[in-house]
Amino acid sequence: MGAFDLFKAIALSAVVLSATAGCGILPKEAADAQSQGRGAEQQQPPAVEVAIARTGKIRTEPEYTGTTLPLQEVSLRAQVEGRILKLLVDVGDRVKQGQILAQQDNTILRTALNQEQAELAALKAEVARARNQVSNAKARVEQARLEFQQAQSDSQRQQQLVEQGAVAEQAAEQARTNAQSAAKVLKATEEEVRTEEQAVAAASDRVNAQQAAIAQAQEQLSYANIRSPINGVVTQKVTEAGNFLQANGEVLRLGDFRRVKVNVEISELALANLRVGQTVRVRLDAFPNQTFTGKISRISPAADRTARLVPIEVIIPNDNGRIGSGLLARVSFESNAAARVVVPETAVVEDKGTRGQGGQGGQGGQGGENSRLPTTATVFVITGEKVAARSVKLGERVDGKVEILSGLQPGERFVAKSGRPLKNGETVRLSVLSETQQQES
Repeated sequence: MGAFDLFKAIALSAVVLSATAGCGILPKEAADAQSQGRGAEQQQPPAVEVAIARTGKIRTEPEYTGTTLPLQEVSLRAQVEGRILKLLVDVGDRVKQGQILAQQDNTILRTALNQEQAELAALKAEVARARNQVSNAKARVEQARLEFQQAQSDSQRQQQLVEQGAVAEQAAEQARTNAQSAAKVLKATEEEVRTEEQAVAAASDRVNAQQAAIAQAQEQLSYANIRSPINGVVTQKVTEAGNFLQANGEVLRLGDFRRVKVNVEISELALANLRVGQTVRVRLDAFPNQTFTGKISRISPAADRTARLVPIEVIIPNDNGRIGSGLLARVSFESNAAARVVVPETAVVEDKGTRGQGGQGGQGGQGGENSRLPTTATVFVITGEKVAARSVKLGERVDGKVEILSGLQPGERFVAKSGRPLKNGETVRLSVLSETQQQES
């Protein structure tokens, strides 16, 4: 056989072997090797991912946004008109109650007070004169009383003498006339005293009215010193020194930041779970690494008629004064729902004859929000190197997580995911993703 014939024979043999392999016909040695590989794979325990049961809340509470405000805000306004002479504080300054923050020109007010005081002095002098008139009138009354008494005595004596025949009737008649005249004089002087006493009372009333006018003028004068009504911080300077302000013109704005408040609006459907005094969590974008604890201070009795939202006021302590006004706040209300064991949906194997989502060994996956699991299902727990099927009662499912109402206790180790379906009592291998007791501790 020549070299060409030998080359053709080798090529023909290669074609025959390729055709044989393509038709699935292998030599006996290759078939035996593949069969041994599959048997070894089936005999090896399945690998499972193990997790430790923990309690939690399956639903995340919604956050409501609001803006921080001081607990109390004050618009400080001028109570009298006048030019601003001095502004003694600036934005950001802390002030105390009663502290003078600004001063107005008080020249006109002081002049008015001086005029009122001068008028009071004149009225007091008038009262003194009236009282002196009363004293004089009382002295005249005493004189008239003595004269009346003397006239009465003379009249009685003359009448006795007439009866004895010692004097004429004419003398007795004159004595009676004198007594009557003295009585009229006494009555007139007593009336004069009453008139003078009424004049004193009227003058005293005018003095009292003038004293009230002076007190008012003094108060008006004190308003020229504009004082802080609260302990707080200057948040805005509305005017400047030199400006003329009418009464009620705004000067400064103040805020009490010892506590701050946040107003949020919630759905009427969440109202049943809220109460005044309830604790809430507040996050501020200005302090991303800190969570603040506040309390509900007010729940509005009226909801918005269109949106059906209810205004809620939350108070946050601010002892160090770090929280200012106008910061974005995110408020979440603590749920009253009890914490339960929560497992991933892949850990749950639905019972036969039921319809649900999830399962071991590729029987399911994470379903949508509206899918439903059966009331009861099976979870495999780890006992040594084996798994034990445990019947559990299911609760709510949200975002691939399932509540376990009963059948699995916190701290127990369970199969979170398996490569194939498991059997009760089957030996398993833990994958590298499995949790250990050391990790838990």
